Amino acid sequence: MNKPYLIGIAGGSGSGKTFFLKCFLEHFTADEVCLVSQDDYYIPVGHTMTAEENKLYNFDLPSTIDHKHFEEDIHQLMNQQVIYKKEYTFNNSNATPKVLEIKPAPIIIVEGLFILHFKTIAELLDMTIFIDADENVALTRRLKRDLNERGYSNDDVTYKWINHVVPSYKEYLLPYRESCDKVVINNTNIAEDIIKITDDISAELREKVLA
Repeated sequence: MNKPYLIGIAGGSGSGKTFFLKCFLEHFTADEVCLVSQDDYYIPVGHTMTAEENKLYNFDLPSTIDHKHFEEDIHQLMNQQVIYKKEYTFNNSNATPKVLEIKPAPIIIVEGLFILHFKTIAELLDMTIFIDADENVALTRRLKRDLNERGYSNDDVTYKWINHVVPSYKEYLLPYRESCDKVVINNTNIAEDIIKITDDISAELREKVLA
């Protein structure tokens, strides 16, 4: 088979990357595309922490990711091998992690905060997409998500944002924005705007990769 086409999708917290991916994936079948997410490669630590330790621990650093395992699994997919990975539940003790079965496909999407910073992973990517949003927009989205879905308090989210999220974004992600093939500015909550962008990129890929 031909080498799979790897797309890297990076974006800071609150950029709307999850919604972009959801819209993007709807253009393809499971036989055409697969997704491997950096979030499922966090090194487990949360289960040993108190609530205060969890608040202070910086999850927004490259060292929190098992990037070697992440890279190995990408290579397995490139070599047409199925991978199995336990879902990461973001220290939510009420969530039961699923075992993810990820099957190889002609298009492999690699997504995450540090995928451009991890050089050996970045070098594998055929196309890079950067999802960006203004800081105030991103913070509002982060607050909504962490309060509703992950059980953090407003103070915890604000502390992590100021001390962890923004510094990490500026050091490990922002420097790569201008070198990406496509930059998507996502400051609105108008779904049609993102859907249109994913329509265009998907059509380009169908012609380039799946034709």
